[in-house]
Amino acid sequence: MFSQKPCTLHKVAMNLVWIGALNWGLVGAFNLDLVDLLFGGIPTIQRLLYVLIGLSALIMLGCCKCQKCKK
Repeated sequence: MFSQKPCTLHKVAMNLVWIGALNWGLVGAFNLDLVDLLFGGIPTIQRLLYVLIGLSALIMLGCCKCQKCKK
Protein backbone atom coordinates (compact mmCIF):
# COMPACT_ATOMS: atom_id res chain seq x y z
CA MET A 1 0.00 0.00 0.00
CA PHE A 2 2.70 2.48 1.01
CA SER A 3 6.09 2.44 -0.68
CA GLN A 4 7.47 4.89 1.90
CA LYS A 5 6.40 6.11 5.32
CA PRO A 6 2.76 7.32 5.11
CA CYS A 7 1.90 10.95 5.81
CA THR A 8 0.03 11.93 8.97
CA LEU A 9 -3.32 12.17 7.17
CA HIS A 10 -3.02 8.61 5.91
CA LYS A 11 -1.90 7.32 9.31
CA VAL A 12 -5.01 8.79 10.93
CA ALA A 13 -7.24 7.58 8.09
CA MET A 14 -5.76 4.08 8.28
CA ASN A 15 -6.42 3.88 12.03
CA LEU A 16 -10.01 5.06 11.60
CA VAL A 17 -10.59 2.51 8.84
CA TRP A 18 -9.26 -0.25 11.13
CA ILE A 19 -11.57 0.91 13.93
CA GLY A 20 -14.51 0.89 11.53
CA ALA A 21 -13.62 -2.54 10.18
CA LEU A 22 -13.31 -4.02 13.66
CA ASN A 23 -16.60 -2.42 14.68
CA TRP A 24 -18.42 -3.90 11.67
CA GLY A 25 -16.80 -7.28 12.34
CA LEU A 26 -18.16 -7.20 15.89
CA VAL A 27 -21.59 -6.15 14.61
CA GLY A 28 -21.65 -9.05 12.16
CA ALA A 29 -20.28 -11.69 14.52
CA PHE A 30 -21.83 -10.73 17.85
CA ASN A 31 -24.37 -7.99 17.11
CA LEU A 32 -22.18 -5.69 19.25
CA ASP A 33 -21.80 -2.10 18.04
CA LEU A 34 -18.92 -0.54 19.97
CA VAL A 35 -19.68 2.96 18.69
CA ASP A 36 -23.23 2.66 19.98
CA LEU A 37 -21.98 1.13 23.22
CA LEU A 38 -19.47 3.93 23.84
CA PHE A 39 -21.44 6.91 22.46
CA GLY A 40 -25.04 5.65 22.48
CA GLY A 41 -26.27 8.58 24.53
CA ILE A 42 -24.71 11.12 22.17
CA PRO A 43 -26.06 10.53 18.64
CA THR A 44 -24.24 13.56 17.20
CA ILE A 45 -20.83 12.13 18.15
CA GLN A 46 -21.92 8.71 16.86
CA ARG A 47 -22.87 10.15 13.49
CA LEU A 48 -19.69 12.24 13.32
CA LEU A 49 -17.54 9.18 14.00
CA TYR A 50 -19.30 7.18 11.27
CA VAL A 51 -18.81 10.07 8.81
CA LEU A 52 -15.11 10.34 9.72
CA ILE A 53 -14.65 6.60 9.20
CA GLY A 54 -16.37 6.79 5.81
CA LEU A 55 -14.26 9.76 4.74
CA SER A 56 -11.15 7.92 5.92
CA ALA A 57 -12.01 5.01 3.63
CA LEU A 58 -12.27 7.43 0.70
CA ILE A 59 -8.94 9.02 1.64
CA MET A 60 -7.30 5.59 1.73
CA LEU A 61 -8.51 4.93 -1.83
CA GLY A 62 -6.37 7.81 -3.04
CA CYS A 63 -3.30 7.07 -0.92
CA CYS A 64 -1.21 5.85 -3.87
CA LYS A 65 -1.32 9.30 -5.47
CA CYS A 66 -0.34 11.27 -2.36
CA GLN A 67 2.84 13.26 -2.97
CA LYS A 68 3.63 13.52 0.75
CA CYS A 69 3.65 9.73 1.12
CA LYS A 70 6.11 9.36 -1.77
CA LYS A 71 8.79 11.53 -0.16
